[in-house]
Amino acid sequence: MDAQSQTQLTDGLAMMNITVNDKQFNQLCLYLDLLEKWNVAYNLTAVRDVLQMVSVHLLDSLSVMPFISAQAQSVLDVGSGGGQPGIPLAIMRDDLAITLLDSNSKKTAFLQQAVIELGLNNVQVITERVENVKQIQFDTIVSRAFAELSDFVRLSEHLLAKNGVWLAMKGVYPYEEVDRLPENIIVEQIQEVKVPFIDGSRHIVRMTKGA
Repeated sequence: MDAQSQTQLTDGLAMMNITVNDKQFNQLCLYLDLLEKWNVAYNLTAVRDVLQMVSVHLLDSLSVMPFISAQAQSVLDVGSGGGQPGIPLAIMRDDLAITLLDSNSKKTAFLQQAVIELGLNNVQVITERVENVKQIQFDTIVSRAFAELSDFVRLSEHLLAKNGVWLAMKGVYPYEEVDRLPENIIVEQIQEVKVPFIDGSRHIVRMTKGA
């Protein structure tokens, strides 16, 4: 990352009241460098401008962090793609066991390499469709651009631990998607979040499974 991008990251983190140490800051920078490098051949993101990547991929990913419980132990990032929000979360919360799940083998090849180069010992990568993953559960399941809410919860419900939560990262307030949720899904919170240097609306939807 060039100096301008690093300054934007520093400013954005300050605006979000997120404190990082030198190791975390360097890991975030290296992650973006890897994303930019691999994007040329692997088409990991439509965003090409590095400054835009800072806000769209780093700061936006970290906007979900306050919604993850301090007592959480495991997080599943469904449809992780280029690693958002899972990799930035793993950098900031090394106490979490984070699983990056994507069915696209090119994307998970990048994720595997990024995990190695970033030294993220708390991350595993799975190449599979979410509905085919078995015998593992998570107390937090997050997605950023995976599917609409009803499909997100339906396809991942078997992976949610007892008393677990879903966190869906959305743009505009998802009125219609909420209306289409199954009756046993409880929407506990829909919170607008402000991501520095992003003009569009952003919301976090927190859901749990009812009886």
